[in-house]
Amino acid sequence: MILIIAGLVLLVTWPLYNLTLVWTSARAGTADRRRQHHDAGRTIGHEPREFWIVIPCLNEERVIGRTVAAALALPTPPGTRRFVLVVDDASDDGTPAVLAAIRHPELQILRREAPDAKRGKGEALNAAYHFIRTCATLYGTPPRQVAIGVIDGDGRGSPNILSEVRVAMRDLRVGAVQCRVRIHNRDRVLGAVQDLEFGCIANASQVLRNRLGTVGLGGNGQFTRLSALLELGPTPWSSCLVEDLELGLRLRLARERIRYVSAATVAQQGVVDVRRLLRQRTRWAQGNLQCVRYVPRLIASRDIGNAALIEMLYYLLAPWLNAAGTGTVGALWGYAIWRLLPGHGAPFLLTSWAELAAVVVIWAAAMLAPPVTWAGVHRLQLRDERIIPLLGAAVVYPGFLMLGLASTVRAIARQATGRNAWAKTERLAEAPTLAPPPAQPVPQT
Repeated sequence: MILIIAGLVLLVTWPLYNLTLVWTSARAGTADRRRQHHDAGRTIGHEPREFWIVIPCLNEERVIGRTVAAALALPTPPGTRRFVLVVDDASDDGTPAVLAAIRHPELQILRREAPDAKRGKGEALNAAYHFIRTCATLYGTPPRQVAIGVIDGDGRGSPNILSEVRVAMRDLRVGAVQCRVRIHNRDRVLGAVQDLEFGCIANASQVLRNRLGTVGLGGNGQFTRLSALLELGPTPWSSCLVEDLELGLRLRLARERIRYVSAATVAQQGVVDVRRLLRQRTRWAQGNLQCVRYVPRLIASRDIGNAALIEMLYYLLAPWLNAAGTGTVGALWGYAIWRLLPGHGAPFLLTSWAELAAVVVIWAAAMLAPPVTWAGVHRLQLRDERIIPLLGAAVVYPGFLMLGLASTVRAIARQATGRNAWAKTERLAEAPTLAPPPAQPVPQT
């Protein structure tokens, strides 16, 4: 009976939490879109007038050609310049040949060699930061008007991405902007599940965090002012396994605001192999664990309000609390089922197999209700997928959450044993490379 009661509580609270998130984020998102539209034509002098799209690259021959062509094709707002900087981190496949075949005056290729190369994405981004800082000095561009965007080797920015970032950075207090992430190979089930996760659920959380001032940075689609990075010293990015999350925490502690823009997107490849997906999520979970060291500084900060602090602590600590709670509940379930077997003593928590069946039905309903709701939200908000594939992704989503819990346990084991080395996620082959667009005339500023 106790497990049935617990199941009923879960059945009510978890879907209720998700519905509250949908409603709150929808209202906040509407207000944000209205403000963005109202501000779109205004120029007050704090906006970036120089955009650098940084593409960290290690053995990306399967995707890098299309990514560079897409970055070079991004429309620039009036009065701005755009450059694409590819950081080739000593690729030893066909990546250098693909890059060498692309001729464009707005493309810069920064080739790194041993012993400096292959030391992580953070070090590659730091090399780009030093290169751009030198260029800004030569061009005489104020650091506050230089925006550095990060698009991964498989990323594709939406045509409005630079315009939306520029509007968000009209406020000089905004040091960084994160754009919505989508999955472009969502024709596969796991890709569709990840698109539901990023494009809808994470989007709703980030829109809500906009209101709290706790927006987190992701590894793809982040834009940061050069002036904000200068405040963090010579190495803004670290060797943390989630260098993006850590950068966001450091910027927040440096009193920089981070805004989220849902109207602009960056699409990336989803991982559609279960083993590789588990490995990717384990790396993310271990990086999250590494960032727990910032908790004392967050608590001590006088610039972070109580509501914002609670949300940030929840984001950092919830995965570990959820893993502990799930392990405890799973152990209770296992012991209760064992006691139902003949010859194992009096029943514990469960009195019959019929009661166990009722518990399973209740918990299954509790697990399925939120993703089915999010599938409907995805269809209504984005309107680029049919409802049947979305419902299929919703059915798979509970198993996806279980994989997340497994990755958390693996991450704890890796961190405890001091294992921090990782191989990059392998890309899927894509269609032939698009031809880069012709160079645009540089506007006079």
